[in-house]
Amino acid sequence: MSKIKKFFSRKKAEAAAFKLKLTGSSMGTGHKLNSPNQETPSTSSRQKYEAYVPPKRNEISNEARAAASAALARIDKKTSREFNTSLSAVKAQAKRELEAERRQKEEAVGLASSTSTSTSASGGDTRNLACEGVFFRCPLISEEILPKSVWKGRIKEFLYQQLEADRGLTACLIIHNCNVKEKADECIATLIRYLENLIKNPEEEKFCKIRMSNKIFSEKVRYVEGALDVLQAAGFAEVQIDDEPFLLWTKEQTEKDLDLPTLVEALKNSETIPLELDRNIKVLLPSQARRVVLPDEFYRLAPEEIKKEQQLRSEAIAQSQMLRTKAMREREEQRNLRMYRYALIRVKFPNGLFIQGTFNVYEKIADVFEFVQSCLADESLDFSLVVTSDGKLCDEDLERTLYDCKLIPNSLLLFSANEVPAPVQTDMNYLKEDLLMLVQAM
Repeated sequence: MSKIKKFFSRKKAEAAAFKLKLTGSSMGTGHKLNSPNQETPSTSSRQKYEAYVPPKRNEISNEARAAASAALARIDKKTSREFNTSLSAVKAQAKRELEAERRQKEEAVGLASSTSTSTSASGGDTRNLACEGVFFRCPLISEEILPKSVWKGRIKEFLYQQLEADRGLTACLIIHNCNVKEKADECIATLIRYLENLIKNPEEEKFCKIRMSNKIFSEKVRYVEGALDVLQAAGFAEVQIDDEPFLLWTKEQTEKDLDLPTLVEALKNSETIPLELDRNIKVLLPSQARRVVLPDEFYRLAPEEIKKEQQLRSEAIAQSQMLRTKAMREREEQRNLRMYRYALIRVKFPNGLFIQGTFNVYEKIADVFEFVQSCLADESLDFSLVVTSDGKLCDEDLERTLYDCKLIPNSLLLFSANEVPAPVQTDMNYLKEDLLMLVQAM
């Protein structure tokens, strides 16, 4: 079965499962209130979420690990600027930077907050280690990790490659993926009307031909990518009638193994090929986690529009020179939050290392827990995440989105291993060994 046919088979199965759920067949058995045998819901619901499945990583062989260590040793001799990503080197560097942070905080006691803020912001690595962009995967095509703009070209190229093998089904996807949404929706509605008329009245001549100069056909179908391929698969062919171009339908010209009802269903179920947001995992040292510079892709607006809006807002506040009510402040905050599409989440471990990942603003707190768990060397470790300003995230928060919790555009969460003494936590290694290879060079 081709990838296109698998795509539509999966869509059909999902629709059937959803319909079954609506009928109540999978809603579970009922129970009476105050029944003595009534089960109480589990207090820990994190395990049921499978929001994020990290890409498979190849196991590092002992020979490869030894070769990598030898190569790092040779590099260390050549230059002191390169950083050794071995476990002991990472732990030692993190510990040194934690100690430096503690000394800096002690020295800063008694100083003005503005002075201490400017000092910490100006120190350390000046590169943008936060996030180079927003990246995606497309399981239907490949496991490559690319920006959305690159995937648009790859998806179009992939669909046109499949056109000869499955013209009708592929053309339905071309309409959705290679055209503006408004044009695609209008085109699909028109095509469905043509085909349904044919299904109901296959012998009626007026439904068997389409005048290509017709206004509706010209505006909504003719110049939409994929539309003529759908009609060709349905059995239409271009002919001249009285020196005027027409599309004429005959049953014999319908694509092999494809009937009109199937094509109508494909038009109704077709959609843009989904992209999966890649977490773009990074592992950072304390000195590298000080700067957060978000790329333009994180914003809903263009950079110029953002600057203009911020300038107008600042001017309005300066001109008004009045105290704002709580409601006014909340509205202002909501406007700011709506500017972002994605959120950068950093998690700080007691040993000083940070991991960070990219999330959609409407993903849930449960997805963050799943992401952290997937990075742990011991995935069965019981842990908590603490928001620096609001305290520990609890089970009631799991279904809330990052937008609801105001953890956008970037937030820092503190990792705590439950039932592990605090002194022990600072010396523990939490991350998988292959993730330590992602530590950024100094």
